[in-house]
Amino acid sequence: MNPIGILLVAVGLAMDAFAVSLGVGTSGQARTARPILRLSFHLGLFQGLMMLLGWLAGVTIARTISSIDHWVALALLVYVGGSMIRSGLSPEEQIQPGHPTKGKTLVMLSVATSIDALAVGLSLGMVEVNVVGASLVTACVTLGFSLAGLLAGRQ
Repeated sequence: MNPIGILLVAVGLAMDAFAVSLGVGTSGQARTARPILRLSFHLGLFQGLMMLLGWLAGVTIARTISSIDHWVALALLVYVGGSMIRSGLSPEEQIQPGHPTKGKTLVMLSVATSIDALAVGLSLGMVEVNVVGASLVTACVTLGFSLAGLLAGRQ
């Protein structure tokens, strides 16, 4: 994969982090430099690490589960679909979200926006690419897009 391709993948992966950052910036919950940098850093860090983790998983377990991978995918989809149906049928409850730049909420936002990087990392195991370089580019692009989203949202 050439550098332009890696950059385009990184931009695509950073879009959900940009959207989250834009929302957090609009909400006014990240007004000073510290929470802005903390959220941007974590979103970028998780994107890069999840890509590496996906690549590692793809390289190590792909051969092991190749005969049952379709059943694993089915089980995951049934679980996610069942959870969505259950939450859709349950009565709505008032949720008090935590501060998006601290603690559990920060980690959950970071994981939620980087799940796609895990999937990309899995596929990078099948293509000749410097996965460390691709992860660093993805982390930096995500950090930049997150900063831009937070700053744009503040305006």
